[in-house]
Amino acid sequence: MPVLIDLLWLIAGLTALYFGAEWLVGGASSLAIRFGISPLVVGLTVVAFGTSAPELFVSIGFNFNGHPGMALGNVVGSNICNIALVLGVSAFICLLQIKSQLIRRDLPVLLLSTIAFTMMLWNGQISRMEGGILFAAVLGYTWYQLVLTRKIEEPEVTEQFEEDFDLEKAESDPVWKFSILIIVGLVGLYFGAKWLEIGGVGLAEKMGVPKAVISLTLIAFSTSVPELATSIIASLKKQGDIITGNVIGSCIFNLLSVIGITALVKPLQTGGIEMSDLYVMIGLTVVLCIMMFTGKRISRWEGGVLLLGYAGYCTFLWFDRVAGAAA
Repeated sequence: MPVLIDLLWLIAGLTALYFGAEWLVGGASSLAIRFGISPLVVGLTVVAFGTSAPELFVSIGFNFNGHPGMALGNVVGSNICNIALVLGVSAFICLLQIKSQLIRRDLPVLLLSTIAFTMMLWNGQISRMEGGILFAAVLGYTWYQLVLTRKIEEPEVTEQFEEDFDLEKAESDPVWKFSILIIVGLVGLYFGAKWLEIGGVGLAEKMGVPKAVISLTLIAFSTSVPELATSIIASLKKQGDIITGNVIGSCIFNLLSVIGITALVKPLQTGGIEMSDLYVMIGLTVVLCIMMFTGKRISRWEGGVLLLGYAGYCTFLWFDRVAGAAA
């Protein structure tokens, strides 16, 4: 029964995080459009930052309450899950075609962000100054995306963002409605992060599993479920470029925005995260770069390789830290 209660806390936290992020992004996006900001700008800023809000609230909560390993594990595990599991499953369903601009612009940013994050953790912590550098980097990246997209004038990108918003509704609904959505969304994110922490820490203590391992696997997988579901639907529709763009963007924002802001609030210690976890994240990022550079696509067998990599990593964690600690 105690384990079941922790699982219920975990489910309640994930549910609150999901709806909190939906309401926050929906309210903030509609409010921005109401004040004359274009859908393209809203999509590249409000939506991009808002979709990272669950991971941000969870990581800040873990770190602030003395579980820095779980804060880091949430981000490292999410990136591993996004690359190996989400892209692996998507590629296994259909061939993922990669746009050349994604390879030229976003993939190098992901690789550099991953390397910079790992180097910062080399001494066992990420200071407030380093957190500020990471957050400044994500602001620069977002500004670069805005300038470049407007300069090159990619009509399909603009159309995609316009399709994501109900412009008529955003311009006609009262401002107070969007304001309430934002407030309720923030409250949902706050309580969702608290409940997820209660469930995650409780499970780790009752099952005798290191907290960092719970965060690297169960919590990271849980927070990646929306991306996984969205990617599966997009795969069935043969929208491979949307899948890869969303995954790479999510990984970049996890490293730069989530870790940056979390470390600004309170310096981050490794707390159970080992260099082997970072090596796996770097290795998967390099493998992804090779797959995308060589054929501008991710084939079914390459998706299988990514899935095997994820299964191998979870197996390694079990034998190295869970079974080893029990022995």
